[in-house]
Amino acid sequence: MEYEVKRPIRITIVTSAVMLLSACANLSAGNLFSHYSAQNNGVYSAVKSGQYDEAEQKLPEYIAGDILDNMEKGRVYFLNEHYPQSKSSLELSDSAVRVQQDKAVISVSDTATSVGSIAVNDNLNTYSPADYELGFLHLYLGLNYLQSNSLEGALVEMRRANQVQERARKDRERELESAQASLKKQGVSPNLGSVLSNYPDAGKTLQAVQNGYLLYLSALLYETSNDLNSAYVDYRRALAVEPDNAEIIDGTMRVAKRLGMNQDLEKLKKRYGDVNSLDSGKSRVIVIDEQGVVEALSAWKLSLPVYDSRGDGALYSLALPYYRSDASERFRELQLNDDALSSDQLTNVNLMAQRDLSERMPTIVIRQTLRVLAKDQMRKETAKGDDVGNLLFNVWNTLTEQADTRSWQTLPGKVYSASAQVNAGEQTLNVDGKDYTFNVEQNRTVLVWVSRQGNNSTVWHKQLGKL
Repeated sequence: MEYEVKRPIRITIVTSAVMLLSACANLSAGNLFSHYSAQNNGVYSAVKSGQYDEAEQKLPEYIAGDILDNMEKGRVYFLNEHYPQSKSSLELSDSAVRVQQDKAVISVSDTATSVGSIAVNDNLNTYSPADYELGFLHLYLGLNYLQSNSLEGALVEMRRANQVQERARKDRERELESAQASLKKQGVSPNLGSVLSNYPDAGKTLQAVQNGYLLYLSALLYETSNDLNSAYVDYRRALAVEPDNAEIIDGTMRVAKRLGMNQDLEKLKKRYGDVNSLDSGKSRVIVIDEQGVVEALSAWKLSLPVYDSRGDGALYSLALPYYRSDASERFRELQLNDDALSSDQLTNVNLMAQRDLSERMPTIVIRQTLRVLAKDQMRKETAKGDDVGNLLFNVWNTLTEQADTRSWQTLPGKVYSASAQVNAGEQTLNVDGKDYTFNVEQNRTVLVWVSRQGNNSTVWHKQLGKL
Protein backbone atom coordinates (compact mmCIF):
# COMPACT_ATOMS: atom_id res chain seq x y z
CA MET A 1 0.00 0.00 0.00
CA GLU A 2 2.84 2.35 0.84
CA TYR A 3 4.36 1.69 -2.58
CA GLU A 4 1.13 2.64 -4.33
CA VAL A 5 0.90 5.92 -2.42
CA LYS A 6 4.46 7.02 -3.13
CA ARG A 7 4.24 6.42 -6.88
CA PRO A 8 1.52 9.05 -7.62
CA ILE A 9 3.32 11.44 -5.28
CA ARG A 10 6.52 11.02 -7.26
CA ILE A 11 4.62 11.60 -10.47
CA THR A 12 3.07 14.75 -9.04
CA ILE A 13 6.50 16.02 -8.01
CA VAL A 14 7.93 15.41 -11.49
CA THR A 15 4.95 17.08 -13.14
CA SER A 16 5.29 20.08 -10.85
CA ALA A 17 8.98 20.29 -11.65
CA VAL A 18 8.19 20.43 -15.35
CA MET A 19 5.83 23.32 -14.72
CA LEU A 20 8.43 25.14 -12.67
CA LEU A 21 11.04 24.69 -15.39
CA SER A 22 8.54 26.21 -17.81
CA ALA A 23 7.79 29.19 -15.59
CA CYS A 24 10.47 31.33 -17.14
CA ALA A 25 8.53 31.40 -20.41
CA ASN A 26 4.79 31.83 -21.00
CA LEU A 27 3.42 29.51 -18.33
CA SER A 28 -0.31 29.91 -17.75
CA ALA A 29 -3.31 27.62 -17.55
CA GLY A 30 -4.36 28.84 -20.99
CA ASN A 31 -1.04 28.01 -22.61
CA LEU A 32 -0.83 24.64 -20.87
CA PHE A 33 -4.28 23.36 -21.75
CA SER A 34 -5.35 25.48 -24.74
CA HIS A 35 -3.85 27.29 -27.72
CA TYR A 36 -3.68 30.93 -28.81
CA SER A 37 -6.45 30.92 -31.43
CA ALA A 38 -8.90 29.52 -28.89
CA GLN A 39 -7.88 32.02 -26.20
CA ASN A 40 -7.94 34.99 -28.61
CA ASN A 41 -11.19 34.03 -30.35
CA GLY A 42 -13.25 36.80 -28.70
CA VAL A 43 -10.96 39.56 -29.98
CA TYR A 44 -10.57 37.94 -33.40
CA SER A 45 -14.32 37.47 -33.94
CA ALA A 46 -15.06 41.03 -32.84
CA VAL A 47 -12.51 42.51 -35.26
CA LYS A 48 -13.70 40.26 -38.09
CA SER A 49 -17.26 41.54 -37.64
CA GLY A 50 -16.08 45.16 -37.40
CA GLN A 51 -16.96 45.56 -33.73
CA TYR A 52 -13.85 47.55 -32.79
CA ASP A 53 -15.15 48.72 -29.39
CA GLU A 54 -15.97 45.16 -28.39
CA ALA A 55 -12.58 43.94 -29.59
CA GLU A 56 -10.84 46.59 -27.49
CA GLN A 57 -12.83 45.62 -24.40
CA LYS A 58 -11.91 41.97 -24.88
CA LEU A 59 -8.18 42.59 -25.23
CA PRO A 60 -6.50 40.38 -22.60
CA GLU A 61 -3.79 41.57 -20.27
CA TYR A 62 -1.48 38.68 -21.08
CA ILE A 63 -1.67 35.63 -23.35
CA ALA A 64 1.31 35.41 -25.67
CA GLY A 65 3.84 37.82 -24.19
CA ASP A 66 4.90 41.41 -24.82
CA ILE A 67 5.58 41.03 -28.53
CA LEU A 68 2.36 39.47 -29.84
CA ASP A 69 -0.02 40.84 -27.21
CA ASN A 70 1.05 44.39 -27.98
CA MET A 71 0.89 43.79 -31.74
CA GLU A 72 -2.76 42.80 -31.35
CA LYS A 73 -3.47 45.75 -29.05
CA GLY A 74 -1.76 48.21 -31.39
CA ARG A 75 -3.82 47.04 -34.34
CA VAL A 76 -7.16 47.01 -32.46
CA TYR A 77 -6.53 50.48 -31.00
CA PHE A 78 -5.64 51.76 -34.49
CA LEU A 79 -8.87 50.41 -35.99
CA ASN A 80 -10.81 51.97 -33.10
CA GLU A 81 -9.10 55.33 -33.76
CA HIS A 82 -7.32 55.37 -30.41
CA TYR A 83 -4.03 56.37 -32.00
CA PRO A 84 -1.91 57.28 -28.92
CA GLN A 85 -2.72 53.89 -27.35
CA SER A 86 -1.99 52.17 -30.67
CA LYS A 87 1.41 53.80 -31.02
CA SER A 88 2.30 53.07 -27.39
CA SER A 89 1.38 49.38 -27.72
CA LEU A 90 3.32 48.95 -30.97
CA GLU A 91 6.34 50.64 -29.42
CA LEU A 92 6.20 48.19 -26.50
CA SER A 93 6.13 45.33 -28.99
CA ASP A 94 9.03 46.88 -30.91
CA SER A 95 11.08 47.19 -27.69
CA ALA A 96 10.43 43.53 -26.86
CA VAL A 97 11.50 42.53 -30.38
CA ARG A 98 14.75 44.47 -29.95
CA VAL A 99 15.50 42.69 -26.68
CA GLN A 100 14.83 39.35 -28.36
CA GLN A 101 17.03 40.15 -31.35
CA ASP A 102 19.89 41.38 -29.15
CA LYS A 103 20.16 37.89 -27.68
CA ALA A 104 19.25 36.08 -30.91
CA VAL A 105 22.42 33.98 -30.93
CA ILE A 106 21.43 32.50 -27.57
CA SER A 107 17.67 32.28 -28.06
CA VAL A 108 17.93 30.54 -31.44
CA SER A 109 19.42 27.46 -29.82
CA ASP A 110 17.30 27.78 -26.68
CA THR A 111 14.08 27.92 -28.70
CA ALA A 112 14.72 24.54 -30.29
CA THR A 113 15.55 22.69 -27.08
CA SER A 114 14.15 24.69 -24.12
CA VAL A 115 13.19 22.34 -21.29
CA GLY A 116 9.76 23.84 -20.73
CA SER A 117 8.53 23.72 -24.32
CA ILE A 118 9.92 20.26 -24.97
CA ALA A 119 8.33 18.86 -21.82
CA VAL A 120 4.96 20.58 -22.34
CA ASN A 121 4.25 22.45 -25.61
CA ASP A 122 5.65 25.15 -27.90
CA ASN A 123 3.32 27.81 -26.49
CA LEU A 124 5.69 28.13 -23.54
CA ASN A 125 8.45 29.46 -25.77
CA THR A 126 8.88 33.20 -26.17
CA TYR A 127 7.03 34.20 -29.33
CA SER A 128 9.26 34.92 -32.32
CA PRO A 129 7.33 37.03 -34.86
CA ALA A 130 7.33 36.07 -38.51
CA ASP A 131 9.14 38.23 -41.05
CA TYR A 132 5.90 39.56 -42.50
CA GLU A 133 4.64 40.42 -39.00
CA LEU A 134 7.77 42.46 -38.28
CA GLY A 135 7.17 44.31 -41.53
CA PHE A 136 3.60 45.12 -40.48
CA LEU A 137 4.78 46.17 -37.01
CA HIS A 138 6.84 48.96 -38.57
CA LEU A 139 4.23 49.68 -41.22
CA TYR A 140 1.60 50.42 -38.55
CA LEU A 141 4.08 52.39 -36.49
CA GLY A 142 4.69 54.37 -39.68
CA LEU A 143 0.96 54.86 -40.23
CA ASN A 144 0.65 56.10 -36.65
CA TYR A 145 3.31 58.71 -37.34
CA LEU A 146 1.66 59.65 -40.63
CA GLN A 147 -1.74 59.93 -38.99
CA SER A 148 -0.22 62.39 -36.49
CA ASN A 149 1.38 64.34 -39.38
CA SER A 150 4.97 63.20 -38.78
CA LEU A 151 6.31 62.26 -42.20
CA GLU A 152 9.85 62.01 -40.83
CA GLY A 153 8.80 59.47 -38.18
CA ALA A 154 6.90 57.45 -40.77
CA LEU A 155 9.96 57.29 -43.03
CA VAL A 156 12.15 56.06 -40.17
CA GLU A 157 9.76 53.13 -39.69
CA MET A 158 9.78 52.35 -43.41
CA ARG A 159 13.57 52.08 -43.33
CA ARG A 160 13.54 49.92 -40.23
CA ALA A 161 10.96 47.56 -41.71
CA ASN A 162 13.27 46.47 -44.51
CA GLN A 163 16.26 46.04 -42.18
CA VAL A 164 14.33 44.00 -39.61
CA GLN A 165 12.85 41.60 -42.15
CA GLU A 166 16.27 40.72 -43.53
CA ARG A 167 17.69 40.09 -40.07
CA ALA A 168 14.70 37.98 -39.06
CA ARG A 169 15.06 35.73 -42.10
CA LYS A 170 18.68 34.96 -41.24
CA ASP A 171 17.75 34.21 -37.63
CA ARG A 172 15.06 31.76 -38.72
CA GLU A 173 17.51 29.89 -40.93
CA ARG A 174 19.89 29.49 -37.97
CA GLU A 175 17.00 28.26 -35.81
CA LEU A 176 16.23 25.44 -38.24
CA GLU A 177 19.90 24.41 -38.37
CA SER A 178 20.06 24.35 -34.56
CA ALA A 179 16.89 22.28 -34.26
CA GLN A 180 18.13 19.73 -36.79
CA ALA A 181 21.45 19.40 -34.95
CA SER A 182 19.62 18.81 -31.66
CA LEU A 183 17.57 16.02 -33.18
CA LYS A 184 20.65 14.28 -34.59
CA LYS A 185 22.19 14.24 -31.11
CA GLN A 186 19.18 12.21 -29.99
CA GLY A 187 19.82 9.67 -32.74
CA VAL A 188 16.37 10.23 -34.21
CA SER A 189 15.31 10.77 -37.81
CA PRO A 190 11.70 11.99 -38.16
CA ASN A 191 9.73 11.22 -41.30
CA LEU A 192 9.17 14.89 -42.19
CA GLY A 193 7.71 14.02 -45.57
CA SER A 194 4.60 12.48 -44.06
CA VAL A 195 3.90 15.76 -42.28
CA LEU A 196 5.04 18.31 -44.81
CA SER A 197 2.93 16.69 -47.53
CA ASN A 198 -0.02 18.21 -45.68
CA TYR A 199 1.52 21.69 -45.97
CA PRO A 200 1.77 22.55 -49.67
CA ASP A 201 4.05 25.43 -50.56
CA ALA A 202 2.13 28.71 -50.57
CA GLY A 203 3.71 29.54 -53.91
CA LYS A 204 7.27 30.54 -54.80
CA THR A 205 6.26 34.03 -55.79
CA LEU A 206 7.44 37.37 -54.48
CA GLN A 207 3.91 38.08 -53.24
CA ALA A 208 4.35 35.37 -50.60
CA VAL A 209 7.54 36.81 -49.12
CA GLN A 210 7.57 40.51 -50.00
CA ASN A 211 5.02 43.03 -48.72
CA GLY A 212 3.82 45.11 -51.67
CA TYR A 213 1.78 47.28 -49.29
CA LEU A 214 4.88 48.20 -47.31
CA LEU A 215 6.99 48.82 -50.40
CA TYR A 216 4.36 51.00 -52.08
CA LEU A 217 3.67 53.06 -48.96
CA SER A 218 7.40 53.49 -48.42
CA ALA A 219 7.91 54.66 -52.01
CA LEU A 220 4.95 57.03 -51.81
CA LEU A 221 6.24 58.63 -48.60
CA TYR A 222 9.76 58.97 -49.98
CA GLU A 223 8.29 60.68 -53.04
CA THR A 224 6.30 62.97 -50.76
CA SER A 225 9.53 63.95 -48.95
CA ASN A 226 11.21 64.53 -52.35
CA ASP A 227 13.73 61.72 -51.76
CA LEU A 228 13.26 60.53 -55.33
CA ASN A 229 16.15 58.04 -55.43
CA SER A 230 14.83 56.11 -52.41
CA ALA A 231 11.31 56.36 -53.81
CA TYR A 232 12.41 54.89 -57.12
CA VAL A 233 14.18 51.96 -55.44
CA ASP A 234 11.03 51.01 -53.51
CA TYR A 235 8.71 51.60 -56.46
CA ARG A 236 10.82 49.20 -58.52
CA ARG A 237 10.77 46.63 -55.72
CA ALA A 238 7.00 47.03 -55.38
CA LEU A 239 6.63 46.65 -59.15
CA ALA A 240 8.50 43.35 -59.04
CA VAL A 241 6.04 42.10 -56.41
CA GLU A 242 2.85 43.43 -58.02
CA PRO A 243 3.65 44.14 -61.70
CA ASP A 244 0.02 44.84 -62.66
CA ASN A 245 -0.86 47.29 -59.89
CA ALA A 246 -1.88 50.58 -61.56
CA GLU A 247 -0.79 52.83 -58.67
CA ILE A 248 2.64 51.20 -58.48
CA ILE A 249 3.05 51.50 -62.23
CA ASP A 250 2.08 55.18 -62.15
CA GLY A 251 4.43 55.92 -59.28
CA THR A 252 7.36 54.11 -60.87
CA MET A 253 6.97 55.90 -64.20
CA ARG A 254 6.28 59.24 -62.53
CA VAL A 255 9.51 59.14 -60.51
CA ALA A 256 11.55 57.67 -63.38
CA LYS A 257 10.53 60.67 -65.48
CA ARG A 258 11.44 63.15 -62.74
CA LEU A 259 14.84 61.49 -62.25
CA GLY A 260 15.55 61.45 -65.97
CA MET A 261 15.85 57.65 -66.04
CA ASN A 262 15.22 57.63 -69.79
CA GLN A 263 16.28 54.07 -70.55
CA ASP A 264 14.16 52.68 -67.72
CA LEU A 265 11.28 54.89 -68.76
CA GLU A 266 11.35 53.64 -72.33
CA LYS A 267 11.22 50.04 -71.14
CA LEU A 268 8.32 50.87 -68.86
CA LYS A 269 6.48 52.63 -71.69
CA LYS A 270 6.84 49.59 -73.94
CA ARG A 271 5.09 47.46 -71.34
CA TYR A 272 2.63 49.90 -69.77
CA GLY A 273 2.15 52.77 -72.22
CA ASP A 274 2.74 56.48 -71.61
CA VAL A 275 3.18 58.10 -68.21
CA ASN A 276 -0.17 58.84 -66.56
CA SER A 277 0.64 62.43 -65.63
CA LEU A 278 -1.71 64.59 -63.61
CA ASP A 279 -3.86 66.68 -65.96
CA SER A 280 -3.62 70.44 -65.72
CA GLY A 281 -5.94 71.85 -63.08
CA LYS A 282 -6.76 68.38 -61.72
CA SER A 283 -6.02 66.71 -58.39
CA ARG A 284 -5.21 63.11 -57.47
CA VAL A 285 -6.77 60.83 -54.87
CA ILE A 286 -4.95 57.63 -53.86
CA VAL A 287 -6.82 55.09 -51.73
CA ILE A 288 -5.33 52.23 -49.72
CA ASP A 289 -8.08 49.73 -48.94
CA GLU A 290 -7.51 47.04 -46.29
CA GLN A 291 -10.11 44.29 -46.38
CA GLY A 292 -11.10 41.69 -43.78
CA VAL A 293 -8.74 39.95 -41.37
CA VAL A 294 -6.04 37.35 -41.94
CA GLU A 295 -6.98 33.73 -41.25
CA ALA A 296 -6.27 32.54 -37.71
CA LEU A 297 -4.27 29.34 -37.29
CA SER A 298 -6.24 26.24 -36.35
CA ALA A 299 -4.97 23.15 -34.51
CA TRP A 300 -5.04 19.54 -35.60
CA LYS A 301 -3.46 16.24 -34.58
CA LEU A 302 -1.85 13.52 -36.67
CA SER A 303 0.33 10.44 -36.31
CA LEU A 304 4.03 10.81 -37.05
CA PRO A 305 6.40 7.84 -37.59
CA VAL A 306 9.64 8.41 -35.65
CA TYR A 307 12.69 6.15 -35.93
CA ASP A 308 15.76 5.91 -33.70
CA SER A 309 19.32 5.14 -34.78
CA ARG A 310 18.64 1.38 -34.66
CA GLY A 311 15.69 1.66 -37.01
CA ASP A 312 13.11 1.01 -34.32
CA GLY A 313 10.02 3.13 -34.88
CA ALA A 314 6.71 4.07 -33.36
CA LEU A 315 3.71 6.27 -34.11
CA TYR A 316 3.12 9.33 -31.98
CA SER A 317 0.21 11.76 -31.92
CA LEU A 318 1.34 15.32 -32.53
CA ALA A 319 -0.55 18.63 -32.42
CA LEU A 320 0.25 20.97 -35.29
CA PRO A 321 -1.03 24.34 -36.54
CA TYR A 322 -2.63 24.75 -39.97
CA TYR A 323 -4.67 27.23 -41.98
CA ARG A 324 -8.19 26.42 -43.10
CA SER A 325 -9.00 26.97 -46.75
CA ASP A 326 -11.93 29.27 -46.00
CA ALA A 327 -13.23 31.61 -48.69
CA SER A 328 -12.19 35.25 -48.34
CA GLU A 329 -14.82 37.80 -47.39
CA ARG A 330 -15.99 39.95 -50.32
CA PHE A 331 -16.43 43.70 -50.09
CA ARG A 332 -18.22 46.16 -52.35
CA GLU A 333 -16.34 48.48 -54.65
CA LEU A 334 -15.45 51.86 -53.23
CA GLN A 335 -17.09 54.85 -54.91
CA LEU A 336 -15.47 58.26 -55.28
CA ASN A 337 -17.92 61.04 -56.17
CA ASP A 338 -20.46 58.40 -57.26
CA ASP A 339 -17.98 56.71 -59.60
CA ALA A 340 -16.75 53.17 -58.89
CA LEU A 341 -13.05 52.90 -58.11
CA SER A 342 -11.15 50.13 -59.86
CA SER A 343 -8.63 48.60 -57.45
CA ASP A 344 -5.57 46.36 -57.69
CA GLN A 345 -4.01 44.10 -55.08
CA LEU A 346 -1.09 45.37 -53.03
CA THR A 347 -0.71 42.45 -50.62
CA ASN A 348 -2.35 39.11 -49.86
CA VAL A 349 -1.57 38.70 -46.16
CA ASN A 350 -3.09 35.21 -46.08
CA LEU A 351 -0.60 34.10 -48.71
CA MET A 352 2.29 35.51 -46.67
CA ALA A 353 1.05 33.79 -43.50
CA GLN A 354 0.66 30.44 -45.26
CA ARG A 355 4.13 30.68 -46.77
CA ASP A 356 5.63 31.49 -43.38
CA LEU A 357 3.99 28.43 -41.83
CA SER A 358 5.26 26.19 -44.64
CA GLU A 359 8.80 27.45 -44.04
CA ARG A 360 8.56 26.87 -40.28
CA MET A 361 7.06 23.37 -40.42
CA PRO A 362 10.35 21.41 -40.43
CA THR A 363 11.46 23.16 -37.22
CA ILE A 364 8.02 22.70 -35.63
CA VAL A 365 8.02 18.97 -36.41
CA ILE A 366 11.55 18.51 -35.07
CA ARG A 367 10.62 20.16 -31.76
CA GLN A 368 7.47 18.04 -31.58
CA THR A 369 9.56 14.91 -32.09
CA LEU A 370 11.99 15.90 -29.35
CA ARG A 371 9.04 16.54 -27.05
CA VAL A 372 7.54 13.10 -27.71
CA LEU A 373 10.88 11.51 -26.84
CA ALA A 374 11.25 13.62 -23.69
CA LYS A 375 7.73 12.82 -22.51
CA ASP A 376 8.15 9.12 -23.23
CA GLN A 377 11.46 8.99 -21.36
CA MET A 378 9.91 10.82 -18.39
CA ARG A 379 7.01 8.37 -18.36
CA LYS A 380 9.33 5.35 -18.40
CA GLU A 381 11.59 6.67 -15.64
CA THR A 382 8.81 7.87 -13.36
CA ALA A 383 5.97 5.40 -13.85
CA LYS A 384 8.25 2.34 -14.21
CA GLY A 385 5.41 0.19 -15.52
CA ASP A 386 2.88 1.27 -12.90
CA ASP A 387 -0.60 1.41 -14.47
CA VAL A 388 -1.74 4.39 -12.39
CA GLY A 389 1.45 6.28 -13.22
CA ASN A 390 1.11 5.56 -16.93
CA LEU A 391 -2.51 6.70 -16.86
CA LEU A 392 -1.63 9.97 -15.13
CA PHE A 393 1.13 10.69 -17.62
CA ASN A 394 -1.07 9.87 -20.58
CA VAL A 395 -3.76 12.25 -19.32
CA TRP A 396 -1.17 14.98 -18.67
CA ASN A 397 0.41 14.54 -22.11
CA THR A 398 -2.95 14.57 -23.89
CA LEU A 399 -4.17 17.68 -22.10
CA THR A 400 -0.95 19.67 -22.56
CA GLU A 401 -0.20 18.68 -26.18
CA GLN A 402 -1.37 21.90 -27.83
CA ALA A 403 -0.48 23.24 -31.26
CA ASP A 404 1.28 26.59 -31.40
CA THR A 405 -1.34 28.73 -33.17
CA ARG A 406 0.21 32.08 -32.25
CA SER A 407 0.16 34.68 -35.04
CA TRP A 408 -0.85 38.32 -35.48
CA GLN A 409 -4.54 37.62 -36.05
CA THR A 410 -5.91 41.15 -36.38
CA LEU A 411 -3.93 41.98 -39.54
CA PRO A 412 -5.97 42.56 -42.72
CA GLY A 413 -6.60 39.64 -45.05
CA LYS A 414 -5.87 41.54 -48.27
CA VAL A 415 -4.88 45.08 -49.18
CA TYR A 416 -5.76 46.93 -52.39
CA SER A 417 -5.01 50.32 -53.91
CA ALA A 418 -7.00 52.61 -56.19
CA SER A 419 -6.65 56.13 -57.56
CA ALA A 420 -8.48 58.74 -59.60
CA GLN A 421 -8.00 62.22 -61.00
CA VAL A 422 -10.61 64.65 -59.68
CA ASN A 423 -11.52 68.31 -59.76
CA ALA A 424 -10.16 70.26 -56.81
CA GLY A 425 -12.48 70.82 -53.85
CA GLU A 426 -14.67 68.59 -51.72
CA GLN A 427 -14.60 64.84 -52.45
CA THR A 428 -16.93 62.09 -51.24
CA LEU A 429 -15.71 58.53 -50.79
CA ASN A 430 -18.50 56.03 -50.26
CA VAL A 431 -17.37 53.04 -48.18
CA ASP A 432 -20.03 50.33 -48.00
CA GLY A 433 -22.86 52.85 -47.97
CA LYS A 434 -21.21 55.38 -45.65
CA ASP A 435 -19.88 58.70 -46.97
CA TYR A 436 -16.52 60.16 -46.01
CA THR A 437 -15.82 63.71 -47.23
CA PHE A 438 -12.49 65.50 -47.58
CA ASN A 439 -10.90 68.30 -49.60
CA VAL A 440 -8.03 68.31 -52.04
CA GLU A 441 -6.28 71.35 -53.52
CA GLN A 442 -5.62 71.82 -57.21
CA ASN A 443 -2.59 69.92 -58.57
CA ARG A 444 -2.19 68.14 -55.23
CA THR A 445 -2.46 64.53 -54.08
CA VAL A 446 -4.39 63.14 -51.12
CA LEU A 447 -3.93 59.69 -49.58
CA VAL A 448 -7.06 58.09 -48.09
CA TRP A 449 -6.54 55.12 -45.77
CA VAL A 450 -9.44 52.68 -45.40
CA SER A 451 -9.69 49.48 -43.35
CA ARG A 452 -12.89 47.41 -43.66
CA GLN A 453 -14.02 44.49 -41.50
CA GLY A 454 -17.58 43.14 -41.47
CA ASN A 455 -19.98 46.08 -41.88
CA ASN A 456 -17.66 48.64 -40.33
CA SER A 457 -14.65 50.66 -41.45
CA THR A 458 -12.00 53.12 -40.31
CA VAL A 459 -11.17 55.99 -42.68
CA TRP A 460 -8.78 58.96 -42.58
CA HIS A 461 -6.85 61.02 -45.11
CA LYS A 462 -3.61 62.98 -45.42
CA GLN A 463 -2.42 65.62 -47.87
CA LEU A 464 0.71 64.47 -49.72
CA GLY A 465 1.31 67.69 -51.65
CA LYS A 466 2.36 67.92 -55.28
CA LEU A 467 3.49 64.60 -56.77
